[in-house]
Amino acid sequence: MRSCFLGTGGSWPTRERNVLSIALTHSRNTVLLDCGEGTQRQMIGSPVSPLKIDAIVVTHLHGDHFLGIPGLVQSMSLNGRKRPLMIAGPSSIHASVESSLSSTVFRPGFEVDVREMKDGDRLVVGSLTVRCASVEHGIEALAYRVDAPPRPGFFDRAKAESMGIPQGRLWGDLQRGKTIRSNQGGVDLEVRPEQIVGPARPGLSVVYSGDTLPHGSVAALSRDADALIHEATFSDRHADLARDYLHSTAREAAEIASEAGVGSLFLVHISPRYSAPDLIDEMRKEACEVFPGAIIPSDGECFEIGRRTNKPCKPEDGGAGAVRTCR
Repeated sequence: MRSCFLGTGGSWPTRERNVLSIALTHSRNTVLLDCGEGTQRQMIGSPVSPLKIDAIVVTHLHGDHFLGIPGLVQSMSLNGRKRPLMIAGPSSIHASVESSLSSTVFRPGFEVDVREMKDGDRLVVGSLTVRCASVEHGIEALAYRVDAPPRPGFFDRAKAESMGIPQGRLWGDLQRGKTIRSNQGGVDLEVRPEQIVGPARPGLSVVYSGDTLPHGSVAALSRDADALIHEATFSDRHADLARDYLHSTAREAAEIASEAGVGSLFLVHISPRYSAPDLIDEMRKEACEVFPGAIIPSDGECFEIGRRTNKPCKPEDGGAGAVRTCR
């Protein structure tokens, strides 16, 4: 599963960071997590195509998470999109989407399917399943878990060869769950998939918190996820502001990740006050004291999310890890 961080900042755009938007892609399906202003421009030069986005899920209706939708939808339409687009979010999402699209005096040339969600709801986006949980941010707000389908079990190549099954179509049939029948050297073979292929493995999973005070619902939703993307608006030096504005610090996000047993942690929604590199390093160190290998991505960075691990994620942090950068 690929995670592309189109915008990683909070509240308003800066020279270093645009406001939040993250694209998750698995196989042929792409879900956009939040869509702050300027998201469509952030896609230029990235692997993310506006025409290939299947759904936009919105955590809450503060502008830095939502205001990019009208422009993105208009650009999709002007570039010939015809297939439907799903937009999901908290209970007022339908009225907000309708109002924002109508205010541009522009109607898209495709269906916009708006889904209102509440705690515990789920929806299906192609091969992906999206679940949500309520969080605490002063207005109705959600966290999301995106689960890919189970992966095939491991194929026992040595056993297949020892049974005389020739490599090629028959191996592929077994991996697709089909019983094969063949005659090899005058010997009739009938082999069931479970004789060669191990049990299905869990699919990859990513959780995204949006904006919230540290909340048990995020830890519960994130249990054993491969990656957690959690807001970290403030460092320890401004923990009082985090409380006042119902946000999390980098350390608190790391505590949620550690409690949930996730494989990797990405910190986003960085306050504009932390533009200097030394302040970003300070936040990262605070998180790594609790969750080694925590990452604060930059705008435009993409990562391949792999199998769950609690080891540090980047080579320079000393781990082989579940995450590698890609461009």
